[in-house]
Amino acid sequence: MLAAMMLTTTAAWLEVSFAQIRHAADVHAHLRASHAAQSALTLCDQALRAGGAPVLSAPHGLPPHWTTAGAFDHPAAYEPVPSWPGSARPPQCLIEEARFEGNPDAHGYWITARGFGANEAARAVLQLVIRQEAGRERRAWRRVLADGAGR
Repeated sequence: MLAAMMLTTTAAWLEVSFAQIRHAADVHAHLRASHAAQSALTLCDQALRAGGAPVLSAPHGLPPHWTTAGAFDHPAAYEPVPSWPGSARPPQCLIEEARFEGNPDAHGYWITARGFGANEAARAVLQLVIRQEAGRERRAWRRVLADGAGR
């Protein structure tokens, strides 16, 4: 009876250890994807400012492309670096221009960056929103929780 209890306890601890290892690997993959997306966002912002990045124009209103399933398959999407260490794929960017209704002097850009972990399922999407109006610029970034782009 004592041996059976010890064997059951050992098996439970072994299962907990495996679960912790899987969790640590998932966290590591997510961090790698987040770092890739953050770096891509910075590089794409620099490329936009330098005038060397492809920009997808929105005829009016807010840019709709980054929310679509195939957003990163669009020809305007690009990879700011050829590879990212330990990632399944290089990070990607999509830059969209926006016009704000009711204010013809205001315009902005939505820069959406997607980074990958060790496999393509581990991904992070970050977005930088830039609004320029009356000689001033406001910048805000956010993490996009649902990655509808590319699924």
